[in-house]
Amino acid sequence: MAKEIIIGIDLGTTNSVVSYRQADGQIKVIPNPEGKPTTPSVVAFKPDGEQINGEAAKRQAVTNPDTVLSIKRKIGSSEKIRIQSLKKDFTPEEISAKILSYMKDYAEKNLGQSISKAVITVPAYFNDAQRQATKVAGEIAGLEVVRIINEPTAAALAYGLDKEHNEKILVFDLGGGTFDVSILEIGDGTFEVIATAGDNHLGGDDWDNEIVEWLKKEIEREHGLKLTDKMAIQRFREAAEKAKIDLSQLLETTISLPFIGMGASGPISYEGKLTRAKFLDLTKHLLARVEEPIRRALSDAKIKASDLEQVILIGGSTRMPAVQELVKKMTGKNPNLSVNPDEAVSIGA
Repeated sequence: MAKEIIIGIDLGTTNSVVSYRQADGQIKVIPNPEGKPTTPSVVAFKPDGEQINGEAAKRQAVTNPDTVLSIKRKIGSSEKIRIQSLKKDFTPEEISAKILSYMKDYAEKNLGQSISKAVITVPAYFNDAQRQATKVAGEIAGLEVVRIINEPTAAALAYGLDKEHNEKILVFDLGGGTFDVSILEIGDGTFEVIATAGDNHLGGDDWDNEIVEWLKKEIEREHGLKLTDKMAIQRFREAAEKAKIDLSQLLETTISLPFIGMGASGPISYEGKLTRAKFLDLTKHLLARVEEPIRRALSDAKIKASDLEQVILIGGSTRMPAVQELVKKMTGKNPNLSVNPDEAVSIGA
């Protein structure tokens, strides 16, 4: 009989990750059907009512009005989500359950056995109602939620910090849609979140949006064409995300959008270069918004940056060099980058 597996799920605002512990004690992230470690936290419904999940749902998010994104922001509230194709309202828990159920399903297929138990993570600032709603979402998905744990605590576990004695660490979490700073006190295997601050409406998606707006202006300047149709916007978003990722490694990237629109003399295409310097200029106001929550968390914890033993980065958006430089400047510490920032929370869970 196969040994029971308890999965660890990072249920994120924009992306989610599921992991498990192998027989040898190593933690492994379970890839989704596209072979990727992260799964967009997106659920959509086609006009015929068919449900689409993850990558496929994200790819048609702009063009399909029955697409639900960032449901985590609403969990624990009484708000209802109307799905027109089904003529039905869903609670945030029910939509979240669809994400969890999809992950449970592909985890079972990958591991070749049924899964009934999970540990699910939540932001440190979540209140009891939000934590309970997350648990309910897991139960609707057919999972026994054995524990709900704080995301920064999970990240610290992934970094092996449970073995440290009496340390204060700062966990900087910049995901696709939200930003959190938590300060933890660690001692003899216990974790206490002593301060948390952040911005629930700041994330990598905002950096993408700045590139989208820049692309629209570039095309209007070159071709005198204002592109607002949904298919063009979807392509802008995909190109913007790719450019942002490229610019974490390169100083310049080429954005190519063949047949992006129709001009007076026929189809038009766009090809242009975006430099890291230009990207920094476009997004400097977003970077500035990161500073205050760091200061607030340190102030609330009643400590100075010099009192921190370590700074760890989680969330895919922390790969941006400008973000890493800002954290280093504000804390005086080289951030610990030894664990994949996308996977740390799920691994810790």
